[in-house]
Amino acid sequence: MKKIFLLALLFLCCGVAFGQSNQPVEMADTLRSSGKIYVVIATVAIIFTGLAIYLFTIDRRLKKIEKDK
Repeated sequence: MKKIFLLALLFLCCGVAFGQSNQPVEMADTLRSSGKIYVVIATVAIIFTGLAIYLFTIDRRLKKIEKDK
């Protein structure tokens, strides 16, 4: 639980740091106006979710191997 909290805190801190720019982003405006930004966000979310699941399964396997030895 502690690791999940620290990971969430890390993502929140990084989000605040990148949110400081005041310059308009033309590509984001174009994607948002055409509705394609949601496809980009969904794709990134799926990739991150897949990576997280993969890492958790590897961690579980390693713990099982360590217990066996």
